[in-house]
Amino acid sequence: MSRILAVGLATLDIIHTTEAYPAEDAEVRALSQRVARGGNAANTLDVLAQLGHGGQWLGVLADDPEAERIASDLRERGIDCGRAAVARGRCSPVSHVICSRRTGTRTIIHHRDLPELTPTRFAAVALSGLDWLHFEGRNPPATLEMIRDARARAPDLPISVEVEKPREGVEALAESADLVLFSRVYAEAAGYNDGESFLAAAPARNLAYCAWGSEGAWLRQPDGRAVHRAAESPRRVVDTLGAGDCFNAGVLHAHLSGESAVTALEWGNRIAGAKCGQEGLEGLGTVLPPA
Repeated sequence: MSRILAVGLATLDIIHTTEAYPAEDAEVRALSQRVARGGNAANTLDVLAQLGHGGQWLGVLADDPEAERIASDLRERGIDCGRAAVARGRCSPVSHVICSRRTGTRTIIHHRDLPELTPTRFAAVALSGLDWLHFEGRNPPATLEMIRDARARAPDLPISVEVEKPREGVEALAESADLVLFSRVYAEAAGYNDGESFLAAAPARNLAYCAWGSEGAWLRQPDGRAVHRAAESPRRVVDTLGAGDCFNAGVLHAHLSGESAVTALEWGNRIAGAKCGQEGLEGLGTVLPPA
């Protein structure tokens, strides 16, 4: 069993499913409501745990009842969160999500009142026994310091970074990682209309992936060659919330299993497509060969 440490965010998601996205100033009735633990790094670990890997989440928790709900969910899924920092007197991050049944798309309203994880806290976490280290591309100066610390303490430990949103200094994180997972949002913000042209210019020194939703995903190999694979779409798009996190999990699972980068691209597409065909993350561990 591989051991992965993921550094990032864990949230409480309140998810409303509506027939269609409401117009401004409208009042609509939700078809359903559910509450789930969310967050990019936490979701990725959730899927990796279903695929047979051992996970540890490192981030910041509040000290309110919602934080205990988040931590309890992680523990129930076999994810260790015992090293998380606790911010006293703060509120847990909450995302209100509207999912349109008509299109399968989602809109997220996120509120966060927590400090970022500090390099000092990261330095107190042992890296021995880990097989992989994954970072959300948040707070780039502090995250870059953590990556440098990890390189010094565990020089052979593979490091991946998710670059989801344009943030000042995030390019330095991409250049420091062994594997980079770029989002369509980031690529489009940089002025690109497809993954291949973006990856040709992207800041990354090794493997780089870019998921592009229904248009599939691209891989840039270390020799600069680009590979594209079409999306593996479900018969009906039900819920796209967390699909990018699932793509990341599929890619990391393939690399942890000793598969090729192209197989990792295909596995990322496969599990992201399966996620879009269902609500939530349950049962995704059957989509790919287990660890």
